[in-house]
Amino acid sequence: MPSPGTAPPGPGPSVLSRPPEPPRFGGAARAGLVLLALSALVLWPVAAAWSPLIDFDRSVAESLHRRAVTEPGLVHANRILTDWVWDPWTMRLLTAVVVAWLCWRRAWAVALWLAATVGLGTVLQQSVKAAVDRDRPVWPDPVDSAHYASYPSGHAMTAAVVLVVLAWLLRRYGTRGRAWAVVVTVVAVSVVGVGLTRLYLGVHWPSDVLGGWLMGVGWALLATAACPWIERRLGSPEDLGRT
Repeated sequence: MPSPGTAPPGPGPSVLSRPPEPPRFGGAARAGLVLLALSALVLWPVAAAWSPLIDFDRSVAESLHRRAVTEPGLVHANRILTDWVWDPWTMRLLTAVVVAWLCWRRAWAVALWLAATVGLGTVLQQSVKAAVDRDRPVWPDPVDSAHYASYPSGHAMTAAVVLVVLAWLLRRYGTRGRAWAVVVTVVAVSVVGVGLTRLYLGVHWPSDVLGGWLMGVGWALLATAACPWIERRLGSPEDLGRT
């Protein structure tokens, strides 16, 4: 027993504390649905090979490629960013680290939600790629190469899903002020930047990247709206931490 006048011991460090009043994200589901609807509006002319969109894509891609072949240093920098910093496998490794940390803190429901969000996002992405089966740009003097179908950009979509949901978690568990501004800046620069690297390296059409952005952010926002429901179904982190 604790001696008189001393406070009883608090919960152990293995329990992931929830903020007393987590921020509300009531509009996340609606925003996610809107973005997914917009991605469908991009998908339709891509699948139908609509001439105005095809001409626009080719015009932008050719302009960027002409510049890329004259700037090998910038090409090298873009390849480092796209192949290492913002690569889908880098994003998945980051997810795995966060999932492991959540499990260590016994936040089983949130860990399951995060793993499922990123995993199902990949399934969605690959399913759309297979269904549309769009050819990538082909150049006589390529500066980079990529494989499999072009639409949507896997780099753009994966970065959007992973970074948006991780930012939501940071916000939910108390990131505020300057730290939150840094998080938002890093997420925005990374999601936009990875899409631009894919265009500059000539391995995607502009509509591929736009579709990846819309689908990725839309899916991530729907997932953040589902997270509290999953916690209620599986138990809160505090409950799970005592099992």
